[in-house]
Amino acid sequence: MTEFTLDLVIEGGELVDGTGAPRRRADVGIMGDKVVAIGELTDRPAKKRISAQGRIVAPGFIDVHTHDDCLLLKSPIGAHPKLSQGVTTVITGNCGISLAPLLTKAPPAPLDLLGTTNWRFDSFADYLDALDEARPIVNAACLVGHSTLRVKHMQQLDRPATQDECARMADDLEQALQAGAIGMSTGVYYPPAQSATADELMAVGKPLSAAGGMVAMHIRDEGDAITAALREALHIGKQLGITTVLSHHKLVGTANHGRSVETLSMIEAAAKNQSVCMDCYPYNASSTMLLPSRVHQSSDVLVTWSKTEPQAAGRSLFDLARERQQSPEAVAQALQPAGAIYFAMDEGDVSRILAHPLTMIGSDGLAHDIQPHPRLWGTFPRVLGRYVREQRLLSLELAIHKMTGLSARRFGLTRRGVLTVGNYADVVIFDEHQVADQASYQQPTQVSTGIDAVYINGVLACEQGHTVHSHAGRLLRRA
Repeated sequence: MTEFTLDLVIEGGELVDGTGAPRRRADVGIMGDKVVAIGELTDRPAKKRISAQGRIVAPGFIDVHTHDDCLLLKSPIGAHPKLSQGVTTVITGNCGISLAPLLTKAPPAPLDLLGTTNWRFDSFADYLDALDEARPIVNAACLVGHSTLRVKHMQQLDRPATQDECARMADDLEQALQAGAIGMSTGVYYPPAQSATADELMAVGKPLSAAGGMVAMHIRDEGDAITAALREALHIGKQLGITTVLSHHKLVGTANHGRSVETLSMIEAAAKNQSVCMDCYPYNASSTMLLPSRVHQSSDVLVTWSKTEPQAAGRSLFDLARERQQSPEAVAQALQPAGAIYFAMDEGDVSRILAHPLTMIGSDGLAHDIQPHPRLWGTFPRVLGRYVREQRLLSLELAIHKMTGLSARRFGLTRRGVLTVGNYADVVIFDEHQVADQASYQQPTQVSTGIDAVYINGVLACEQGHTVHSHAGRLLRRA
């Protein structure tokens, strides 16, 4: 029997398949958008062959925590913050913030982290259809933001939702799930949803239970009251009977450094009785809207953008305060609306959370900041360079599992995240000895090194950090 001709053979590489299994020497054969053969393929006819000698061949990375809702609608020019890292799939709509369903010209903070010009989708189905039409640069699966639903259905946000308001939000969520959303996200840490109760979240999230959706939760507090916030989030997920993802798990404030031992123990205990996991990013600084209440927890605060004073972007809030002979809190108030990077975390906690078996990798990057956190451009190579090669916190196989197979399983991304016959051909080829993040707090948009090539659905999308194809991605609707 004559074997069919493959479109592409990636040959001679070390295959790390995304399952956590040890690497092995294997060729990868691709036909159309699928992996159709793995093994010794020297004698297989192929239209094209590329050498991966001395390189790692792995599934494309999955960024499980993004705010790329608007970025996906654009046709980018030049290097791309996600594609250049080896990311082939993103999860959008995190922290309670999704671009739909909401029509507004003045989104309240933190919804304005997505910008102010694209709030034009009255239904989530319309947004998903627009993504389909845009043919995004990477694959995308989308969450519905609870805060976005609140802003749409409530005139007053400083109170719990009424039964009728909960019902209308739940109806929008159900329609979104039917259209292909994978679940809901919450952000009760932020002003638009701070008054929401656990009962409200469960009432709005009720459609998730029947649909088999999931919830990603930016919990109410990541500082002094973190244990109470974790108990609330775990209770909501357990009552709804769905997978709960604890977003960007961390401890902020010097008084809380080291408490990851306590929080991880809580999460492990809960995982015995419910489906729960978490994501984190490999940095000891966080980034979000500029909140005066966060300043005292931080050793430094960098301004990422300010509508009032655009020239403040990239400056230290503490330096600005000294120059103006004002308190940092007063300067933070004067810069509103604005965003910031907060140096308030302990490296020991970051490493402990990153290494935990329930942890996936997510960048939480903010694409619309003038001076963004470097995690937008460097998260995945930083894990591979700093925490695998240099610190040996993780094996390469385990790190890639946290970026691929584990993420695909937790978010229900079928036939993604593992390089095996029959799965989609999302592939990254990289040099394990050279891969590294180059983005810094001073130069946050520098392209990472060591990522040779990225294939999405069988199409070469990126080579040596440069975008080759801007529309290789697909919208991944909930099955």
